[in-house]
Amino acid sequence: MGHKYIDESWDFRSENTKGITHCFHNYPAMMIPQVANRLISKYGSGARLLFDPYCGTGTSLVEANLKNINAIGTDLNPLARLIATAKTTLIDQQTLDLFLKDFNDKIFYFRFGIEKPDSVVLPMFKNIDYWFTKNIQHKLALIKEYIDNIHNQLVKQFFQVAFSETVRECSLTRNSEFKLFRMSEKQMEKFNPDVFGIIEDKLSRNRNGLISYMKYKKNEAISTIFSFNTVNEIPEKVLVSDSVDLVVTSPPYGDSRTTVAYGQFSRLGNQWMGYEDASKLDNELMGGKASDFYNSDIELLNQAIGEISQKDKARVRDVTSFYNDYKESIRNVSKVIKNGGYACYVVGNRRVKGVTLPTDEITKAIFEQNGFEHVETIIRNIPNKRMPSKNSPTNIAGKSDTTMNHEYIVVMRRRCGDRAVQFFS
Repeated sequence: MGHKYIDESWDFRSENTKGITHCFHNYPAMMIPQVANRLISKYGSGARLLFDPYCGTGTSLVEANLKNINAIGTDLNPLARLIATAKTTLIDQQTLDLFLKDFNDKIFYFRFGIEKPDSVVLPMFKNIDYWFTKNIQHKLALIKEYIDNIHNQLVKQFFQVAFSETVRECSLTRNSEFKLFRMSEKQMEKFNPDVFGIIEDKLSRNRNGLISYMKYKKNEAISTIFSFNTVNEIPEKVLVSDSVDLVVTSPPYGDSRTTVAYGQFSRLGNQWMGYEDASKLDNELMGGKASDFYNSDIELLNQAIGEISQKDKARVRDVTSFYNDYKESIRNVSKVIKNGGYACYVVGNRRVKGVTLPTDEITKAIFEQNGFEHVETIIRNIPNKRMPSKNSPTNIAGKSDTTMNHEYIVVMRRRCGDRAVQFFS
């Protein structure tokens, strides 16, 4: 029987979490690379394949590849897949630098009026004028036109990552928020971002990160990233049963609409790059579709749901919808892990209506129902993870409640000879 303990050495308070390609693009609730690195070192000895079923921007994939372990990731967010792909893809430095020089020259001509661009086509998507001034739309459209004409696909996705982050920083959103909130009239009066300067800075930063990654990666390991929801059965084209040595992942904390809004955070970048249905993404993610309440066979979850139900029956559906999907996802992930293989889930115990949901214990229980044994649960402080630390449990202005100050690293091991069992009656 594993044990649960606090270990401050997992806090990594003074560590640089933005080294190598981890510097690419801000994103909500990212797993820090030091956690992924230590888990792979501790539980991935001899591993040949790592799987991250909620890979986000690919932190665990990068760390696996550096250790000569092939990796597979899945995520429904097109922007997350783009970033994860760019972070794990090597580009010939001379080729990249030629494109960067050409782009910087083009921007120089535009900036100083040496070259007048032909009429540029502005994208058409809902509320574009609400989130972007016409002047900024025009400049972003010039950049997008340049990127669209890059014939080298690897270089194009490198530029798209920097473009997406530029889009968000030049929008009229409050950048301190993950959800889309427009800045105040007073803030908008002073808002005059240097669009060209911002993307040049992003490209330069990301170039340095990529060169550093290529310097440290002295092997042939690759990452493959799919658009797939593990709430559904994992198709064999993604992974076959009993093929994965190690899972290292940080699943969502709850449904995106009420917790970390991955879809809203990514929406403007996704829309500028032409991804369809970008505004509907949060409804497609785990817990995004409401499902009827059911009586779980996990007592701790039942207890928490009962307490929330007494305070707000509407919120109960959000919670149960998420855990319904979460159970199905773990059941499907369990099937692809080898006998003796490890699953490392970095989770947060969120609070809803003042009630703590013990996701670490729930995760452990679901894996145990699927033929796994508990190895350990490590509790770490969250000193630098970018995510909301407070929410409003009552929806009363000025009243807030702490959400998560700790992460729980739940480590499970597939029992040899056991098949995953069906836990639904």
